[in-house]
Amino acid sequence: MVLLRNVLTVQAVLGLASAAAIPASQIFSRDITPIVYRIDPNSLNLPAYEEPSGRAKAPGKVPCLDCETGTPPPDQNTPTDPPSDPRCLQMYIRRAWDSFTDTEKKAYLDAVVCLMNTPTKTGLPFAQTLHDDFVKMHQTMANYAHNSGWFLPFHRAMLHTYEQTLRNTCAYRGALPYWNEWADAGSFSTASIFDPVYGFGGNGSGEGQCIQDGPFANYTLNTGPGYNNIPHCIWRQFDDYSSTASARQYTERCFELDNYYDFTGCVENGHMPGVARNDLPIEVWRGEVPQWPPVPIDPSQGGGFDIVQALASPHNGGHIGVGGEMGNPISSPGDPLFFLHHAWVDRIWWQWQRKNLTERLTDIGGFSSAHYYPLPDVGHVPATLEDNLNMVGLGPDKKIGDVMDSRQWPLCVEYK
Repeated sequence: MVLLRNVLTVQAVLGLASAAAIPASQIFSRDITPIVYRIDPNSLNLPAYEEPSGRAKAPGKVPCLDCETGTPPPDQNTPTDPPSDPRCLQMYIRRAWDSFTDTEKKAYLDAVVCLMNTPTKTGLPFAQTLHDDFVKMHQTMANYAHNSGWFLPFHRAMLHTYEQTLRNTCAYRGALPYWNEWADAGSFSTASIFDPVYGFGGNGSGEGQCIQDGPFANYTLNTGPGYNNIPHCIWRQFDDYSSTASARQYTERCFELDNYYDFTGCVENGHMPGVARNDLPIEVWRGEVPQWPPVPIDPSQGGGFDIVQALASPHNGGHIGVGGEMGNPISSPGDPLFFLHHAWVDRIWWQWQRKNLTERLTDIGGFSSAHYYPLPDVGHVPATLEDNLNMVGLGPDKKIGDVMDSRQWPLCVEYK
């Protein structure tokens, strides 16, 4: 993989013009030379959400481990004291993974394995399990939900849908954890979150860079890498150099920004107002990077793109520092660590919002598609609070306005 330093803007390098929508049949082929630049979810005949009739694996009442009162209530339908929104029956408290007990860690990991053993709900092509379904959701929406105003709201909605699926389908009783990446920045390879027993397993090795231990070592992904649909393992290529982009300094500079448009650019890709912007090369957004099949990297030198020099951000640091499936912006949910990483990014957004709730609970900006993927025949369309965030049938669709306040229904979430 070529190391790129001080990456120039994609537009200047490639002179990219507007891209037409690509037929759905191409994203769902097993063609290993993907040419999809943009997907129209309306062309995919996505399934509609159906309310669950009950928990498949846990009939009856299940106490909550992470509720606002600090002690498990006797009934999951009993309100907490007090909820921020009367429509919230409970406030789920998201905590850092390293604050979980071994019992709590095991419960979460078991629930994820349950999703991996539960048949697809969406029936989208090549998806075989519920875990595949979430990869498919991200694959479908990637070029709407990156480099755009949808980035933070879409991933917040996706996290909620995943969290609800863990609870409703796999009897998980807690809240989604987050990974405190400040603590591990620069040393992902030794982070305790990769413990083989009470963690997500370690680095990849061998020809396919497959993870060798942990609860997900033998799982076969049926969608990805990128826009492909090739059965493959969950793979990783730790890059401690790139993981320094997760350092506190690259987050705190984002907190100083006054509006959502500037803030989301900083959190996602390290863009700062008044500074010439750098962008990841277009091959990244085609799902062609990291290279598949994998090639060796030198983690001490920066195993791919030098994001520390050009694109340091809390979002990029977590993805590229872990590498492999996590390093692919299209199919990264294939690695279950994706959800803890994006819970961390979502917590950062919520911390920024809390600095000025009056204005920031309604502050949205940017476009409804990636800045270098204008909509065919329309051009760029500004993101609004009324935009619909499609959950591909895994949960109710949400408007951006529905997810601006984590404390309010339907999210009912707080962070510690």
